[in-house]
Amino acid sequence: MGVGGLWPGILCDWLLFEAGEGVCGSLCDWFPFQEPFSPSEEHVLVVRLLVKHLHAFSNSLKPEQMSSSASAHSHTHTSPLEEFKRVVVQRFVQQKLFLFLQHCFSHWPLDASFRAVLETWLSYIQPWRYTGEKSGPQPDPNRTVPDKWEPFVHENLLMYTKLFQLFLNRAVRTDLVNVKNALMVFRVAKVFVQPNLVEMIQKGEQLFLEPEHVLHHRQSRGYLSPSQGGSYLSSRQRVVTDTVFKVKSHVYSLEGQDCRYKQMFGSEFRAAVLNFIQVIAQARQTAKRISDRSGEVAANSSFLFWFGFGSADLNNTLTGTEPEESGECLKKTHEFLDRALDNLCQIFKLNQGQLTQLISTLSFSQEDGPSKQLPECILGESGLILTDAGRKQIINGLRRFDIQYQGDPELQPIRSYENALLVRFFYRISSLVNERFGGHMNTLCLRSDFLGHLGRYYLMDADYVRRKRSPMSRHTLERSRRPRLSLRPLASYRTLLLLLLLYVLGALVSLGPLSSAVLLLMGALLYGILQTLFRDKLKTQ
Repeated sequence: MGVGGLWPGILCDWLLFEAGEGVCGSLCDWFPFQEPFSPSEEHVLVVRLLVKHLHAFSNSLKPEQMSSSASAHSHTHTSPLEEFKRVVVQRFVQQKLFLFLQHCFSHWPLDASFRAVLETWLSYIQPWRYTGEKSGPQPDPNRTVPDKWEPFVHENLLMYTKLFQLFLNRAVRTDLVNVKNALMVFRVAKVFVQPNLVEMIQKGEQLFLEPEHVLHHRQSRGYLSPSQGGSYLSSRQRVVTDTVFKVKSHVYSLEGQDCRYKQMFGSEFRAAVLNFIQVIAQARQTAKRISDRSGEVAANSSFLFWFGFGSADLNNTLTGTEPEESGECLKKTHEFLDRALDNLCQIFKLNQGQLTQLISTLSFSQEDGPSKQLPECILGESGLILTDAGRKQIINGLRRFDIQYQGDPELQPIRSYENALLVRFFYRISSLVNERFGGHMNTLCLRSDFLGHLGRYYLMDADYVRRKRSPMSRHTLERSRRPRLSLRPLASYRTLLLLLLLYVLGALVSLGPLSSAVLLLMGALLYGILQTLFRDKLKTQ
């Protein structure tokens, strides 16, 4: 597709982008109290398409034209179209795109839809991907960024440094156990680890931090001839001075003259990177823990669970496994985070010893079972209030609240392993019995002798009484402590299967249904007596 056929599409996309910003600006002028402008995902995809087309359009300059335009004395025969190709990105796109991306980085929801914004940013900061050169089906990950792109990196310094810092602030607050979020972290690390790119960014930061008095000294000597006390290197000094002014003008035009530039490779941001590496390591451990726990749950859900060899935790059955937490996704998450860690260590020159120390410190702080600790909270008027650190702990799976059903045990939602008709039927029967004989059961359980202990074993749920309760549900505690008959376990398919097998076994030894029922009741009574006796002996010891 030639330039003539490509340009109308580029112009159309550019007009769409300009129209979107114009509408946003007019709305903000007329309605200052409106919510911030929120672009849609489709809008961002159109902007990304525009960026890719503009890079391809700018890179369509011929090499001799690029070299001639770079010369200080090149004012010869440059067509308007070629001149437009040379300046379109820096003059017409850079500032508006930076503000657009900065707004999206700050206001976009912390979910996987941010991938569209991320790819738009990565497309802009990698113009060498759109040079038209044919590459293999699999791009070389160790391909060095050519030196000719150093001016682009310097003149777009904030696109690399400021937006990387904003991305890091987002990623720390994101659930990195989610494979889509882990992929985004890996994508950014993979782009910045390209050979020669980090050196270009560091050189651009050094040029921006060049003191002003040194520039004036260079400028005063740079334009002197050798006979006037100058140097044959004066032309090179002029190039360095021009580059410094371009970098400074780029930063000041976007951030203002009084901006406080935060270095990407400075000590302040390095501390944030080390903290982010710890967050990644925590997410890896969480993914491994979830994977191991899902394997245990799968083992407990085997056929042997029907025969009573597994535990039926009613509270855990309320929580399901998300698609992102499947075994294959967790394996990809671990792979993405591993490679992101390696790339970040290369970008910020962290050796293996520093990385091992960070991870070992994290493992040491978590060896007592952090997932069983409560997140960091403060006590407010209405109960516990999460702090910012507590929210991060929950997002990264480091700690969690022990969420349990705290209502009436008889009114819990019907489970998949229960028969709904039998649950409702047994609830009505037990309600009638409890209403009619509640006083007698209460009197029995208040006794301090063996019959009282036996009554409390059958008619009171000791585990339910011992559970921690939120302040809002404490008023239901007294009602739950009252003795009552519960027939709901009989509605479980597992219990029904066991009863059926016992009746079949009784039939094989010539026992009728009534005899089998009497034996079952006697066995249940004997089991309760033994449990009560052993429990009392353990308490006395």
